[in-house]
Amino acid sequence: MPPRHRLLAVSVALMWGLNFIAIDASLQVFPPLFLVALRFALLAVPTILLVPRPDVPVRWLLGYGLGFGTLQFLFLYWGMSIGMPAGLASLVLQASAPFTVLLGALFLRERIGPLGIAGITIAVGGLTVVGWQRWESASLLPFLLTLAGAFGWALGNICNRRARPSNPLHLTLWMSVVPPLPMLALSLHFEGPTAIAASFTGLGSAAGLAALAGLAYTVAIGTILGSGVFTWLMSRHPAGVVAPFTLLVPVFGMSAAWLALGERPSAGELAGGVMIVSGVLIGAARRPRLPQRRSAPPAAGPPPRTPAGIHDDSLTKST
Repeated sequence: MPPRHRLLAVSVALMWGLNFIAIDASLQVFPPLFLVALRFALLAVPTILLVPRPDVPVRWLLGYGLGFGTLQFLFLYWGMSIGMPAGLASLVLQASAPFTVLLGALFLRERIGPLGIAGITIAVGGLTVVGWQRWESASLLPFLLTLAGAFGWALGNICNRRARPSNPLHLTLWMSVVPPLPMLALSLHFEGPTAIAASFTGLGSAAGLAALAGLAYTVAIGTILGSGVFTWLMSRHPAGVVAPFTLLVPVFGMSAAWLALGERPSAGELAGGVMIVSGVLIGAARRPRLPQRRSAPPAAGPPPRTPAGIHDDSLTKST
């Protein structure tokens, strides 16, 4: 990967890390369930009008939208709204990687090698450490909700793999068509029209302007630009080269949360975070393939005779 492409990959991780600060700003004004519906509605309308529908089965498009779009952000926004720190949320969401490996083995019969098992074990150990720290600080529920969001992301990944889109960006954009209606229905039921209407009354204040800026960042930068650049890189380089750069997301997310929001994770949370990122990195590693030694060409001479009645497939099989 040339240096400028590496810089682009780092910039995607930066955009996605700052996304959690933008979400936190929007949650100061908008109810979490309604915010998910609003975020994806702003993406869905231009997508339906301007972007061709991806050539994938509808069931995988719906599954991707329900997993990646609906469940992930429902639980993430809910968890952040009741106390999950933005920086720590960017870290815990990395649990989607071991979840994806496990679901791939369960539903797609993908083999988990020794490195995959070791990576999952280390990542789960890190999540246990972070969960224990959250338990001690009486804020376990936001952690569990964020973890459920990571599981939703993993479900979306499995549907994405089954879809096999020819244009992944089109699938990413059309995924946004799925969440708005179910999330709006949930918001109306649990949050109520009064809370939704009240969130629009103070948009002229400093907090309201920050919430709108956060929403604009999430839609334009976090989703369209970040996903667009990442998809462009994935189309030009092996996934194993591009994907590890996403491990920088919690680095940028936690650093930005420390600078902008004054969040300071405990030593135990940092140790658990190192274990999570290390486990994801180990699980994503691949053993280098050893070059196969070519056998010496056969000596010139007549081909070996095959006993009568036996057909030698190797003589007719094309290479």
